[in-house]
Amino acid sequence: MDVAAKKTSFPRLDESLLSHLPPFSKLETRQIRTVLDQATSRRCEANHCVFSEGDVADRFYMLLDGYVRVIRVTSDGEQVTSLHIPAGQLLGIAKALGKDTYPATAMTASESILLSWPMRLWDNFVQDYDGFATETYKTVGARVGEMNNRIVELATQQVEQRVANAILRLINQTGRKVEDGIEIDFPITRQDLSELTATTLHTVSRLLSAWEKQGLVTSKRKRIKVCDPHALVVLSQG
Repeated sequence: MDVAAKKTSFPRLDESLLSHLPPFSKLETRQIRTVLDQATSRRCEANHCVFSEGDVADRFYMLLDGYVRVIRVTSDGEQVTSLHIPAGQLLGIAKALGKDTYPATAMTASESILLSWPMRLWDNFVQDYDGFATETYKTVGARVGEMNNRIVELATQQVEQRVANAILRLINQTGRKVEDGIEIDFPITRQDLSELTATTLHTVSRLLSAWEKQGLVTSKRKRIKVCDPHALVVLSQG
């Protein structure tokens, strides 16, 4: 068995795992019980590939804990991080996009816990479970909206604005309060930031070093902390 992704042996998954999550929050306890009884649970270490771009989409997933990077591969084979998905969201939802294969690669950004179901159950979930389809398409819409915003940023903003906006998005999605600031709650490298903002590693390193000297952020050991969110917002607006 892959040591990076082990099937978790729970005596019985508790309904509270799903009852507060939007795709399942309208369901009765007995319905959530049915959903859980059909699920496979896995605990994955960081940097585990959940599924790969182009693979047959045979399962869909709910991220219960942790963070997942969505990675696209360019025509020349370069991997580019396009999104980060926080806990409480569905992923691998190719069926909602009308696709039979996964349109991107999903890689855990931290230790994560995932539930998954065979894709053959997708239509049953949509038909039988109130709110599942609505919330799924809200998720799709939000991700498309984020990608559109990224495209506008690339077309209209300077590099400094793009990097500031990327960091602000990440602390809004995943930030946790720590001493003297807000920290992105998973390991993220300067290379990751350069991919998110379509710039070079050298440029990201130069900006972060300058911002550290100004007391805006700290960056070490794959951890980024925002010490002055307001100043970063001002930078993001140019």
